[in-house]
Amino acid sequence: MPPDRDSSGNSRLPRTGVGALDYELAEDMAIALGNAGRRVEKSLEKLSRQERGEAGRREDLLREAADAVYAYFIQRELCGLKRHDDVVRRLSIPRAVLVRLGAH
Repeated sequence: MPPDRDSSGNSRLPRTGVGALDYELAEDMAIALGNAGRRVEKSLEKLSRQERGEAGRREDLLREAADAVYAYFIQRELCGLKRHDDVVRRLSIPRAVLVRLGAH
């Protein structure tokens, strides 16, 4: 075991300087990504529950979902995650939402 680690592999060094900043930034990015993901899930859930009869309301929900997905994709890219195909499939993001983002 290296001298700067305890028996469980955790660092014994105090969190200062660049290492501490990197840790804090990574933590903030993870929290922001999680929040953005939850926003997408909520907006997609509202969209899927919406009755087709209210065309105006559906447009609002599509816009809300597209905004949430766009923000989520940007946050993923800031975290170094450039491909979104797996997320589109896992969250079942509707084509109507993706088209608003310029996807074909």
